[in-house]
Amino acid sequence: MISARGFHGWRIVAAGFVLEMLMGALLFHAYGAYVVLLRQEFGWSKTLFSVAFAMARAESGILGPIQGWMTDRFGPRVLIRIGMTVFGLAFVLFSQIGSPPTFFLVFFLMALGSSLGGYLPVAVAIVSWFRRRRALALSISSTGMPVGGLLTQVVALALSAFGWRWTAFLSGLLVLSVGVPIARVFRHRSASRGEWPDGEPPVAEGGPAAADRSPAGMAPAVDFTPREAMRAPALWYISLGHGSALLVVSAVSVHLIVHVTERLGYSLQQAAAVVALMTVMQVTGQLGGGWAGDRFNKRAIVVGCMIAHATGLLLLASATSFPMVAAFAVLHGLAWGIRGPLMSAIRADYFGSAAFGTITGISSMVVMFGMVGGPIIAGVLADRTGSYELGFRILAALAVLGSIFFVLARRPSLPRRA
Repeated sequence: MISARGFHGWRIVAAGFVLEMLMGALLFHAYGAYVVLLRQEFGWSKTLFSVAFAMARAESGILGPIQGWMTDRFGPRVLIRIGMTVFGLAFVLFSQIGSPPTFFLVFFLMALGSSLGGYLPVAVAIVSWFRRRRALALSISSTGMPVGGLLTQVVALALSAFGWRWTAFLSGLLVLSVGVPIARVFRHRSASRGEWPDGEPPVAEGGPAAADRSPAGMAPAVDFTPREAMRAPALWYISLGHGSALLVVSAVSVHLIVHVTERLGYSLQQAAAVVALMTVMQVTGQLGGGWAGDRFNKRAIVVGCMIAHATGLLLLASATSFPMVAAFAVLHGLAWGIRGPLMSAIRADYFGSAAFGTITGISSMVVMFGMVGGPIIAGVLADRTGSYELGFRILAALAVLGSIFFVLARRPSLPRRA
């Protein structure tokens, strides 16, 4: 048996953590801060920024099946290297924008780069390298995103000290100097280095250690083809539930900072502190959720997270004081952290790892409607009513409704083959 310390899979997990941290700190969590400054300089509407974010997420969903196939075909390393190069160069270009068309074009490139070099290829590699400890490995890697949220304070300080143009330019250089070289760590299959998944050789079917080496509720490993997965209702229920959760996540990512600066009069640094609290909770949730996901029923855990998403957003919609905002940050952060990695873990448990990238890419065509719809619903209603309250309440109701999809997403029957 290869020790965990020497197992290359953990190096892939660490590299995935770094990539997620870069994208979380520089773009995903920092986007709201850029929105505040760009609105001050150019006077652009909230709807414009919502549409830009939605457009980028739609691009990710539309290209998902192609990207998933490319990752399965050519391996994660190639996609990550290309993606990080595009992401870094797009940040450099972002520092020079001055009109809505250039903003849309450059933000599209930033989103394309982060998609090609981010979540999907990292998850494909981890799913291939882990089975028994899959949820834990995905959770540790995904923790980079909320840790990046903690660094939003640093980005906010840079934005205040140097301005958004210099901050964007330096962010691009950081991605090119760190994100591109780290791609070399990624290997598609453990067999390429002569290693076993989890660093452990297989045990005999039904042997004394077999029960201890099987994830909670996992059936014997069977790899579905993309066509077989598409026939299973579970794939679409998971996709619809995931999209419902992202209605809340995407709306918060775009509009949280604007909401608390306008409604409660917070400064940019105070708003970043709310993001920091939320992401501390997200880190806590991811590590605890990864451990729990390998031991308990993942679907039941996710249903609870959906209720927490909705409750937190309702608190944010009505917030008039810091305790209400803090309660939102705790609930939403924990729910996001626990639920996020379990999305990939459930798909891999149900459909296997051989075509995981393609199957996840197919699923993203449905999931993208959550990333697209959340910011637009909140932004358009805020422009029309002068408040985010109605939009947030509608999204909370949709999150509760979305929990039903996870209740219905039972494990599919094994495919019948000649």
